[in-house]
Amino acid sequence: MRRFAALYAQLDATTRTTAKVAALVAYFRAAPPADAAWALRFLTGEVPRRAVPARTLLRWAGEASALPTWLSDECYDAVGDLAETITLLLPPADALAEPPPLHQLITQTLLPLQGADETRQREVISDAWCGLDSGQRLVFHKLITGVFRVGVARTLVVRALAEIAGIPPAVMAHRMSGGAARVDTAPTAEAHLRLLAGSDGAVSSDDAAKPYPFFLAHPLPTTPEELGLRGDWQVEWKWDGIRSQLLRRGATVALWSRGEDLIGDAFPELIASAAWLPTDAVLDGEVLAWTGDAPLPFASLQRRLNRKRVSAKMQREVPVVFLAYDLLEVDGVDWRGRTLAERRARLEQLIPAMHPRLRLSPIVSDDWPLLTARRDEARARGVEGLMLKRRDAPYGVGRITGAWWKWKIAPFELDAVLVYAQRGHGRRAGLYTDYTFAVWRENADGSRTLVPVAKAYSGLTDAEIRDVDRFIRGHTTETFGPVRAVTPELVFTLHFEGIQISKRHQSGIAVRFPRMARMRPDKRAADADTLGHLRALADLPVSAGA
Repeated sequence: MRRFAALYAQLDATTRTTAKVAALVAYFRAAPPADAAWALRFLTGEVPRRAVPARTLLRWAGEASALPTWLSDECYDAVGDLAETITLLLPPADALAEPPPLHQLITQTLLPLQGADETRQREVISDAWCGLDSGQRLVFHKLITGVFRVGVARTLVVRALAEIAGIPPAVMAHRMSGGAARVDTAPTAEAHLRLLAGSDGAVSSDDAAKPYPFFLAHPLPTTPEELGLRGDWQVEWKWDGIRSQLLRRGATVALWSRGEDLIGDAFPELIASAAWLPTDAVLDGEVLAWTGDAPLPFASLQRRLNRKRVSAKMQREVPVVFLAYDLLEVDGVDWRGRTLAERRARLEQLIPAMHPRLRLSPIVSDDWPLLTARRDEARARGVEGLMLKRRDAPYGVGRITGAWWKWKIAPFELDAVLVYAQRGHGRRAGLYTDYTFAVWRENADGSRTLVPVAKAYSGLTDAEIRDVDRFIRGHTTETFGPVRAVTPELVFTLHFEGIQISKRHQSGIAVRFPRMARMRPDKRAADADTLGHLRALADLPVSAGA
């Protein structure tokens, strides 16, 4: 535990990529494999579920420090981060013994907390406090509360492990793929040693269900004409579904999301469709709710997510397709190093003609001048814009500038009023950065009421965040636990990608991927948009009281 806590402190103390990679390499070279296996899981975003309620932990820490509850609460309000607050409140241990290894702390202390009664939980946590210093306690608390985060990207962990194993980062990224499916399985020293073993990266029988790392696109920063000759580029629609890989390797068939979740249970007809492929293959594409020749809104697809069983009725109500647009492997041979032109030609040979569930993503053949008009049709077609892909490019790992570009349609735009705020997390833990925004609802009696429609926490500069934080502290009208209601004065322009009807929200609608585009000091709260305007943006019916 001492070594892992030191790594956490090193990663948290620097923004330099080289320093982070060096710290990771040093840790994974020295750590026992059993500890390293758990560390890898946490560093790549797989953390245990919260074992003890936040307020319970805070109360125990306050009592251990002989502080009244109100003072513990005030400390939490001032610090903003629960794990850090508890660490600061606790008195130092009388005499520290050698802390347990990371894997032992997890398997014998943290995991048994799940499902234990409160008395037992307090005993276990109190014993752990006695054996850990403040740095180790901080990491322990972040794991208990299920919010372990540290400023290191997965790509940096891949680089570090690839350096230790002596293999290319792309091979290591493939070996590490599929981790989310193992979240309920304890990592082992043996598995970690296999991960670091040198080889050519071929898919073994043990890894038959593993997906490849996804290749991602950058937003197009210029006009498409500036990319060069039109013939050098393949243009497709940018679909609004679930980016996925459908793989068939012998008897193994799997459907993976980009988030490395196995989603085949939610789409059994797509698993069955793999039998129609003439050979083993790994396809990259999109899962879409689909009817006739067009996609259904993403909200329809959401009805099928996170299901272990999908009834025949649900399959009829929300039919789906897998729209393939790239080929990553054929008969056990990795095709990612070949050009897109080669991969596309082979893909067209593999996809069965007129299959109802397995389809080929069409190519848009217009020249550069016409593509802008085609992109403007995107929303009417139920897509997000266009994808521009170099025909001579291999299939990479992550985002590689210059190979794939996404040319999205302009987002929806709305002026809304700030009405609620909460503190942020991490380096923003002491600031109010998570905001709830409202628009006006026209009432039958001619009056207007502000109705919340979106939450957002990104889009402002650090200076703007500090300005808004000062406003919130000086204009709070009520508090509801961690939430502050504020006087409705500040107006913001929000951008978002879609609108859908929602019975869960007071407004009756929900917006997708909202973010703050800019503050609007030139507008008063009365100038904000209405619920009727928001519905009209997406051609939703405008009911009474909108």
